[in-house]
Amino acid sequence: MDLSRLLLGRPLRSSEAHKQRINPVEGLSALGVDALSSVAYGPQAMLVVLGAGGLAALRLAPWITLAIVGLLALLVSSYIQVIAAHPEGGGAYAVARANLGGAVSMVGAASLVVDYTLTVAVSIAAGVGSLVSAFTGIAPYSLPICLGILVLVTGINLRGLGESARAFLLPTLLFVGGTLVVILIGLIHPLAPHLSQPGRAQVASRDLEAVGVLLVLKAFSAGCSALTGVEAIANGVPLFREPRQRRAQTTEILLGSLLAATLLGMAVLIQRFRVQPRVDDAVLNQIIGYSIGRGWGFDALSIIITLVLALAANTSFGGLPVLASLLARDHRLPHAFALRGDRLVYNYGILCLAVLAALMLLFTGGNTNSLIPLYAIGVFTGFTLAQSGLVRHWHRQRSRGWQRRAALNGAGALATGAATLIFLTTKFLAGAWIVVLAVPLLVLFFVRVHRYYERAAEEIRLDRRPGPLREREITVVVPFNNISRITQEALSEAISMGDRVIAVTVVMADDEEAGQELERHWREWNPGVELKVLHTEYHSMVRPLVGYIDSLHPSPRRKVVVMIPVVVPHRFWHTMLHNHLDRGLTQALAHRHDVVVARIPLLLKQD
Repeated sequence: MDLSRLLLGRPLRSSEAHKQRINPVEGLSALGVDALSSVAYGPQAMLVVLGAGGLAALRLAPWITLAIVGLLALLVSSYIQVIAAHPEGGGAYAVARANLGGAVSMVGAASLVVDYTLTVAVSIAAGVGSLVSAFTGIAPYSLPICLGILVLVTGINLRGLGESARAFLLPTLLFVGGTLVVILIGLIHPLAPHLSQPGRAQVASRDLEAVGVLLVLKAFSAGCSALTGVEAIANGVPLFREPRQRRAQTTEILLGSLLAATLLGMAVLIQRFRVQPRVDDAVLNQIIGYSIGRGWGFDALSIIITLVLALAANTSFGGLPVLASLLARDHRLPHAFALRGDRLVYNYGILCLAVLAALMLLFTGGNTNSLIPLYAIGVFTGFTLAQSGLVRHWHRQRSRGWQRRAALNGAGALATGAATLIFLTTKFLAGAWIVVLAVPLLVLFFVRVHRYYERAAEEIRLDRRPGPLREREITVVVPFNNISRITQEALSEAISMGDRVIAVTVVMADDEEAGQELERHWREWNPGVELKVLHTEYHSMVRPLVGYIDSLHPSPRRKVVVMIPVVVPHRFWHTMLHNHLDRGLTQALAHRHDVVVARIPLLLKQD
């Protein structure tokens, strides 16, 4: 059995595309894991910032969380509208392209590409980091484990989005269900409300009476990292079953509801248990400990959290290939990104994302936890552009209630834009400069690709009716070593397609007798084809052959076809037993626009 079929499954017909489409529940595991798992670090990022203001600042956590949930409601309602308006997917890129122009849309696309790449690397590294904290003995192997998980997630996605959605559905549901049960127990009757938590508190030593506006804004923007991934469903609308828009909207609502319930429940428990950011003990772990204790339930849920954090990378594998396919159709990425593979997925997008994430993991040694807040920059840029584009959309459409919708989207754009600016200014030296540098470089790449395709289309007159056909003079050159059946087959093909056929052989200076013998056999065979014997002082057949081809003065009007006979053994390892003149000659002529190189294979019978 073919190895690729064994690993990736049999090729699917276009009529079987529905097998890889997903329903709303599967959409949570395919496109929502990033957002759902962000509750493991979003609230903690907020508390770490507030901790600098002392205990008084920590009391603001529920109110800031309420504001974040309010922004979440705005984003969910906005992306429901985006799904309705752009069922082809693309999210912020599609909205910006339709309402804000090509230049702005490329900024949105570049931001999302950076975000998706960071999501994969950071999610896998965060999951492995959580695992290492529980099992310290595997710390030296954290990078190989990261790369192994990346290969696994990539392979599953190459089998099809439906495969990955179903493979990751159980851990996703266990994470969501377990977190909600913990919150419910903590709200009704916690099992260990006075548990002594490990680690040292990260709160300022003195309790400040006044909390500055800047601290609140920084805490709000840090907590907004819990909203990353909300946009992925709008980016991947084509991945859903019909009616895809309604199913995608249902998934968006389900995701928003679960995320809002989890954030609000955690905010209440943070206040109830007086949770503080602590060294070597995550906020979510503290809440689980207070609610159900630190027994087997805590260990089981910790393993599930680790797994889901790593699987959050799957969100990018669902969103980026679709976005890349839209960019390719708009001639801003190589057209290969718009091609589907045998399993009806965008293979090039999946593989490119995996390579970029692997390079990032190798560059950072698999320790990217410090970059967790940074990948919010890209997605919040997308949030801002999507909401701004919707404001323009409503202003153009002026349908009933457009002013109310435009006001809501405008408020959301201001909030997400402010969060983006705070992220950039406060995290620039901590690594945000990577995003600031990468986005313009990606935009420049999109522009250069688009210009190339414009020039190519003009050159080949892609959108014009072509002129009349023109006859060309064809000379076929057939290089050979010995007179044999394969020589006969090659010459038979050659005389059927060329105006002039020349059989060419090369004779070394120290083997003139063999050359004379070959000429004698040729005259006896008399195939009716011109023979050219090239003599050389060097033991290279390629150089004299290329020189002779040049002497024929090939041009666009006088094409030269080099037809190389090749023996194809039945067993692949027998290939090494044959000379490979075809490879050397093909490589030497690869960049010639006036020469066509063809191989004429002769398949040997099975032993």
